Amino acid sequence: MAEAILEPRSLPTARQALANAGGMLRVLEAWADRRWLRDLDLALAQTLLRREPIMSPLVLLATALVSHQAGRGHLLLNLASVLADPDAYLTLPEAPRDAPGGVVMPSTLLAATDLAGWRQALQQSIAVSNGSTRTPLVLRHDDLYLHRYWQHERRIEDAVTRRLLDPLPIEAEILRPLLDQLFPPTARPDVDTDWQKIACALCARQRFAVITGGPGTGKTTTVIRVLALLQAQALSEAPGRSLRIRLAAPTGKAAARLNQSIAAQVQNLDLGTLHDADTIRAAIPTRVDTLHRLLGSRPDTRHFAFDRERRLPVDVVVVDEASMIDEAMMAALIDALPESARLILLGDKDQLASVEAGAVLGSLCARAETGGYDAATAAWLQTASGETLDPALIASEPRPLEQAIVMLRYSHRFDATSGIGNLARAIRNGDAAAARTTLGQSHGEDLHAIAVDNADDSALLDRVLHGHGPEAPGYVACLDVLRAQRPESTDLADLDAWALAVLDAQAGFQLLCALRSGPFGVQGLNERIETALIQGGHIDVGGELRHQWYEGRPVIVTANDYNLGLRNGDLGVTLRVPRTDDPTTTALRVAFHRQDDADAVHWVLPSRLQRCETVYAMTVHKSQGSEFRHTGLILPDTPSPVLTRELLYTAVTRASRAFTLFTSQPDVFEGAVGRQIQRASRLFADGDA
Repeated sequence: MAEAILEPRSLPTARQALANAGGMLRVLEAWADRRWLRDLDLALAQTLLRREPIMSPLVLLATALVSHQAGRGHLLLNLASVLADPDAYLTLPEAPRDAPGGVVMPSTLLAATDLAGWRQALQQSIAVSNGSTRTPLVLRHDDLYLHRYWQHERRIEDAVTRRLLDPLPIEAEILRPLLDQLFPPTARPDVDTDWQKIACALCARQRFAVITGGPGTGKTTTVIRVLALLQAQALSEAPGRSLRIRLAAPTGKAAARLNQSIAAQVQNLDLGTLHDADTIRAAIPTRVDTLHRLLGSRPDTRHFAFDRERRLPVDVVVVDEASMIDEAMMAALIDALPESARLILLGDKDQLASVEAGAVLGSLCARAETGGYDAATAAWLQTASGETLDPALIASEPRPLEQAIVMLRYSHRFDATSGIGNLARAIRNGDAAAARTTLGQSHGEDLHAIAVDNADDSALLDRVLHGHGPEAPGYVACLDVLRAQRPESTDLADLDAWALAVLDAQAGFQLLCALRSGPFGVQGLNERIETALIQGGHIDVGGELRHQWYEGRPVIVTANDYNLGLRNGDLGVTLRVPRTDDPTTTALRVAFHRQDDADAVHWVLPSRLQRCETVYAMTVHKSQGSEFRHTGLILPDTPSPVLTRELLYTAVTRASRAFTLFTSQPDVFEGAVGRQIQRASRLFADGDA
C-alpha cells in the first residue's frame, strides 16, 4: 500500500495542497490509503481532474467529500457544515484526530477557507452547475450534490407534489357508510381515535399517501381495508372493472412476510354487508413482489424495464417496509408510475433507513408525530370517518404533504404494561433515562439486561444458548425440537411437519449485532456460539473442518437466487433426511419456508446454496422485515457512529415476546439512545410542499 512507502516529508503540507490540484490529489490518495476515503471517492476526483486539469484544489476536495458522503447514506454535502467540523467528513478510526505520518487533516486544510471562497471556486468549475445543465456536480445554495442524487431528489419531490396538489374528487358522505362497515365500533374504551379508519379515508382521496406506525399498530390490517374500499368504489362506478393493484416490498424477506400476512387477512376479512363482497375480496391481490421484480430489473445496470418511457400497467401500488427504500429506488418507482396511479407507502418511520443513500420515509414523515393537518382536511376526515382529530394535530401553517400522511398511534401488540413497548417508546423519544429505568424495572418478564465483561463472557454464551425460560428461549431450544420431533417415518408429509416445527423454533430466538466485524460483531460471535454448541454436545460437526454443513446449522441467504426461489434474507435450517434414491441412508438438506405458502417447506441441497452464511448472529440491518419471539442485542464496549437510536429501536421491535440487551458499558447504550441518524437531504425540507 502507498501508506507504507510514503515518507512524511513527501506528503504535501496544507499550503502545498491548496496551491494546486496535484498537491490536493496526493492528500486524497493518502486518505484513501488509510481507508478514510473509499477508493471510489478517490477515483471520482481523479476522473474529474483529468477532465479539468486546472481544477481548483477546493473543488477536488469537495468532489471526494461529496462522494464519501453518498457512501455514508447522505444525499448532499453542506459546505457550511463541513467548515464547522471538517474532520467529521472522513471515516476516521475511533482514536484521537491527529495526523499520523504527516497526513494533512481536513481541519488543517480548511482552516483559512471561508464559505464564500469555497462556493466561488465550485461555481467557476466546469464540473459544477446549478442543475440547469448536466454536470457531474450540482451546487444549490451551499449544498453540493452528485448529479444523480440531485436529480433523484427533484424527481421524487416533483412527482409527489403533483399528486398532493391534485386530490381526487371523493365525497366524504359517500365514504362514511363504506368505512363504517369496514371498521365497526371499537370495543376498546381506551382508544379515543380510530387511526386506521382515518388512514383508510385519507387514502381514498389521495393519489399519494403514507401510513406509518410502530410494530403492532395495524399497518397491514389498515391497507387491506384501504384496498377493499378502493375496489368497492371502483366496482360500484364500473361493475366488472376492478382496479389493477400491485403489492411490493424492498427486499425478498419483507415481500415474503407481507405475502403471508395479507393472504391470511384477506381470507378472513369481514366485509359486512358491502355489495358484491365476494367480488371485492377476490379483487384484493395477495401476491407481493420485490420492487426490483415489480419494475423489471436488468442485470448489471441501474435501469429497469419500466421507467418514464414505459409505465407500469397499474392503478394502485402499495409498498410495505418503506423505511428500507433508498432514494434511487424511490425515484425509479415514481418514474414508472402512470400519473393517474395511486402510490401508498407503509412503514415505521423510526426504523433504520436503507443502507443506500437517502432516508425517504424519514423525510416524508418528519412531522407525522405532530399531525400537521389543516382545518379543511380535519373537517373532511370527520365527515368521511366520524373521527374527530385532536386540535393539537391541526397546524397553523399546514403543508400539502402532511395532508397525505397518517401515523397509527395505538399498538395492539404492546400495551402500556409491556416492557418492550415502553423501551421502544423511550428509545424512539431519545429518552436515555426512561430507557435505563425501563430496563431496570423489567423484573425478568419481557425485558432482560445482562452485563457482560467481554464478547467471550460465559454469561453471554449461557443466555444465548439457554435463554431465560419458555417465553425467552435460546438456540438450544431449537435444537431440542430438532431432536425430539424427528419423525421415524420417511414420509414426505412427516418430514415437512418436522421441518416446519424446527423453523418455528428457529424463530424463537435471534441474536443481533450492531457491527459485522470485531469481537462484538457477527463474524466473531458466530464462531464462538458454534464452538459453545459443539462443546455442549448440542451439535455434531463430525470432527472435521469448521463452518462445514452440519445438522442444525442455521443459515441466511445473502443474495436473491430466483432459480432456487430464494431471496436475500431468507432464513433456513439444515436437517438430515432420508435420501430419495435410498431411504436407508441420509443426506443433509436445508429447509426454508416456501415463498408462496408459509405452511409448506422448500428443501434445498446445501451444495446449491452459493450465497449464504451461518446466522447464529446477524446484523440489525439484516433483521429488518423479520420478527422473532425473543431477540437479543449485543453492543460493543466502545461508542461507534453506527450505534444510533434507530438501530436500537429496530432491534427492540424485532421481538414479539422478549428482548435481552447484552452490554459491558451502559454508557454505550445510553449514548446510542441520544444519537439520531441525520442523513443530509433536502427532500421536502422546511418551506417545501
